[in-house]
Amino acid sequence: MKKTHPATGILLSVTRVNILLNFVCICIALSFSQCTQSKKNQEATTSSNRLDDLGSKVNVFLGTSGDHGQMSPSASSPFSMLSIGPQTTVHTHTGYEYYAKEFDGFTHTHLEGVGCTGSGGNILIKPILNKNVETTLLKSKQYASPGYYEVSFDNGITASMSVLDNFGVEYYTYPKDIADKGLFIDLSFALSNRFIAETHTIEENKISGWIDTYTTCHGGIYRIYYALQFSNFNAFEKLNEHQYYVSLKADSKSTEVKVGFSSVGVKYAEEKLKDSNIDSVKRASDQAWNSLFSRVTVQGETERENLFYSLLYRGLQAPYKISEGDSMYAAIDGSTKKADFTVYHGWAIWDNYREQLPMLSLLYPEKYKGIVKSIANLYRYGKKDWATKHEPSPTVRTEHAIAVLLDAYEKNYSLDLLSIKDSIIAEVNRLNFNSPDKALESSYDLYAASKIMSILKDDQLATQYRNKALEYKNYWEKDFADLSRDDVDRMQARGLYQGTIRQYRWFVPYDIQGLKNLIGGEAQFIKELDQFFEENNYNHANQPDLQVPGLYNATSQPWKSQKLFRNIMLDTVVQNYFNNNSKGIDPYVGRIYQNQPKAYLRTMDDDAGTMSSWFVLRSMGMSPANIGTPVYYLTAPIFEKVSIHFPNDKKFEIVVENYDKDHFYIQSATLNGKELNQNWLRHEDIVNGGELIITTSAVPNKNWGIENTFVTEFN
Repeated sequence: MKKTHPATGILLSVTRVNILLNFVCICIALSFSQCTQSKKNQEATTSSNRLDDLGSKVNVFLGTSGDHGQMSPSASSPFSMLSIGPQTTVHTHTGYEYYAKEFDGFTHTHLEGVGCTGSGGNILIKPILNKNVETTLLKSKQYASPGYYEVSFDNGITASMSVLDNFGVEYYTYPKDIADKGLFIDLSFALSNRFIAETHTIEENKISGWIDTYTTCHGGIYRIYYALQFSNFNAFEKLNEHQYYVSLKADSKSTEVKVGFSSVGVKYAEEKLKDSNIDSVKRASDQAWNSLFSRVTVQGETERENLFYSLLYRGLQAPYKISEGDSMYAAIDGSTKKADFTVYHGWAIWDNYREQLPMLSLLYPEKYKGIVKSIANLYRYGKKDWATKHEPSPTVRTEHAIAVLLDAYEKNYSLDLLSIKDSIIAEVNRLNFNSPDKALESSYDLYAASKIMSILKDDQLATQYRNKALEYKNYWEKDFADLSRDDVDRMQARGLYQGTIRQYRWFVPYDIQGLKNLIGGEAQFIKELDQFFEENNYNHANQPDLQVPGLYNATSQPWKSQKLFRNIMLDTVVQNYFNNNSKGIDPYVGRIYQNQPKAYLRTMDDDAGTMSSWFVLRSMGMSPANIGTPVYYLTAPIFEKVSIHFPNDKKFEIVVENYDKDHFYIQSATLNGKELNQNWLRHEDIVNGGELIITTSAVPNKNWGIENTFVTEFN
């Protein structure tokens, strides 16, 4: 029998215990490591999923009721002319009213948020029963997301649609107990009686051709080439010159309509009719939208995040990509050309040069390089302020394109300005100085033209344009200096377009120092700014004074702009002026930006993403100082963190310390670890990547942001 020494036995037992404990510890450590790694993987997956589903935060019904934005819930794709959505009775300028019950059908172009009773609304398709064109379509429920729209009707018909680029799919289902099911097609349908002419060809289950339509305000003409293909097709029956009834096979329960659009020709439209169903198109459209949404990630209150992405969505609708895969595109003189860049069209530059185009230039440089080249390219083929007779898509107007070109050049976008020099000169020679507002607006274009001529080494023209631009001081002294006259608060006084003398007098964004001098120095400048806002003379329903809340940034009191920006974005304001050229008898008191169908002020249009982009930039903590100068003023973001993920893998992060949702003011800031006392950054500071830390507070730090003040000056 084997004997064990008592002491040895104890040591063996302790050793076994230690081995066991070590084993347990190792297991725990491994388990913890695996758990930690699993948690990291889970967080990464969650973050990835969050980026892949930012479209779920978008409310496409924002601004779709009444004259509170003039937006549409249509299925659309980023920068795509094809936009398929509902046409209701009654409707707003995009053909839709959120609270309307009766639908006329579905149309295929929707120029978002513009005035003049709207634009687009081409090709009406209406699902009908028993060959009855008057079939009543009463909405029972609807759903929409970026790239997708669906609705159910009381009579059992359902409709859903999705778009990717200039290809779309519409899917209609019918009640089982109806024998005769079909579609009513009206090729002559357009908003505001703007249809001009169309030609079409029918081949088996397909109809294709072109349609000419007046642009916004009947300013010009655009032509769309289209192709429509129908599944479960039986026959076409001609109702009149432009209308058809499409009957379906007797046993059909549904039909799928494939739609192709082109600005170049019918062949291109037909080639877009892919072998895809609505589900695959929706998935691809979701991916396209989320790819753009994920360029900017914001972290904060859910309500604010949702509002941010809903408004960012509106800034990514136009302009439209019109060049084809083989680089062919339609120029505005009616010719067909080939480009070595992606060509865009569908302009509202007079409005969105202020906000939407600057937003795109900062956040989407890979898109903007084609956009700004497309703007320059207009000059080669007969650009007009409004539109030509050969526009390749729905469009509005292009004033201040010269300033956009200067702005892009200053932000290091590649442009061949020399090749369009003569056309720029011709546009300058057409500038209008016949009313007080046009005198200031035209002086701004002269400033930009002077800068461009300096870039092109034409010192003589640069000097000539500079001297002419500085004559704004004479116009200002004549019409804007004296505020004692009885018409200074009246809309359209003295021939003004959409504003008052008080509102337009601030429009010298390129020479704020000169404007200060005219008013009587900085102290008087601030005093009159204070009076302007205290008396509620500011009009956010339109753009003539859109830059005015930011003017305190060019003074020793930048904190006042920080407060104004936050008020306009999220808080109660008082607005007396409206877009019907009136000073309202009944002022508006409340929030302007609301995530609901009646989102904006009454009569306030989004103007192709202008007002949405205004919110997007300032909610991130930035506002352009002057279009033509690559500088952004800083304000307090409405989020705890904002991250811009640039295509070159660089990232710019804005982190808010001492965050509180009600903190309006910047207490201090650092840029890449260094104290930042100035209240502005250059474009290159942002696109080169880095970290901006902003400490906010409930009360203003009146000593921050007053060093190295950025004030535009032109002399």
